[in-house]
Amino acid sequence: MEILNPGDFSHKLGLETLEKTLKKDQGSASINIGIPKEASADEKRVCVTPGGVSVLVANGHKVVLEQNAGKDANFPDHEYSEAGALIVDNPHEVYKQSELIIKVSPPTNEELEYLTHEHAVFSAVHLGNVDETFFHKMIQKGITGVGFEFIQHPDNSFPIVRMMHEITGSMSVQIAAHYLQSHSGGQGLMLGGISGIPPATVVILGAGIIAEYAARTALGYGAQVFVMDNDLSRLRHLENALNRRIITTMANHQYLTSATKAADVIIGAAMVEGHRAPCWVTEPMIENMKSGSVIVDTVIDQGGCVATSRATTHSRPVYEKSGVIHYCVPNIPSGVARTATYALNNVIVPIILEIGEAGGFKSALWSDSTLRSGTYVYKKHLTKKTLSQMYNIPFRDIEMLIASRI
Repeated sequence: MEILNPGDFSHKLGLETLEKTLKKDQGSASINIGIPKEASADEKRVCVTPGGVSVLVANGHKVVLEQNAGKDANFPDHEYSEAGALIVDNPHEVYKQSELIIKVSPPTNEELEYLTHEHAVFSAVHLGNVDETFFHKMIQKGITGVGFEFIQHPDNSFPIVRMMHEITGSMSVQIAAHYLQSHSGGQGLMLGGISGIPPATVVILGAGIIAEYAARTALGYGAQVFVMDNDLSRLRHLENALNRRIITTMANHQYLTSATKAADVIIGAAMVEGHRAPCWVTEPMIENMKSGSVIVDTVIDQGGCVATSRATTHSRPVYEKSGVIHYCVPNIPSGVARTATYALNNVIVPIILEIGEAGGFKSALWSDSTLRSGTYVYKKHLTKKTLSQMYNIPFRDIEMLIASRI
């Protein structure tokens, strides 16, 4: 019997894309796909792996990649080239040769200049960091926008959000453990404690995917874990999923005040998909926290759920307020760019293949509810009611736009 090498097994199943090459139907369309290098110095992810490119090319699509787009995630240009991508040396050429742009961060002002009404853009939106000017420019230029935060399967799950939230939740506790250490300015605590010394107290705000993976990681360290939410069913579900090893409480003012005062670590994970994050922790609560305690606000890209949170970067990730260390990096998964790239690839590539099989973007909107759910700007109209309310911009329902053939 053949003995498997565990390293080989993990390489084959954990690191390589698992999509199969699909046969093109007669009604399918070839798509020109552009992958620019991310403009932000702190964004090291890329949306498609070389393996994903090979699947797209095998299905008749063209992939144009900006030089070094995958370098920071340890995917060199030659791997993309061998997979069939065309490598170009500037972003303008990527946009010029492509109709579908796939990127992680929302387009910058400079990138918006490259875009025309013939482009569709797949990217995150980062509601906490954009303003109405961004949406007005998208609408004015007739660009089609598809947001990672809005892409929703018929079972009501958000596939890209979930992938990134699993990573974010696990990473948030690792980050907190680092900043609790003395040389990082923290209290000098171990999360799990040791014999005769109690563990640190970790308070997690929210009971969604980020919270679940943060709780699992914190429990793995041996910490005492409290999870707070205002949805009792979500708390009950998480309690059962973690075999009642966590303590759950409702996120009302009384419990929040006492929990933040006792906390060594707060993981901010309260959010509602497609909306700004609710602000649960007030400034007076922060002032009553222990000196050297740590806040990791994982939903700062949606506005943050802590009153004293403001966005930071991987190069300057923390600041101190009222003696409390704040870590508020919007793109935490970028710190593990290779893992995050595989995660993005495994959701995005099948969506692109479905668009091609449907005969192009317009045709796919008719048949694919997942694609419709993700589209927030189409035919010079905002198509998300939540964004209309948030930024006071008129909107049109996307199904009405499709039906009227505008």
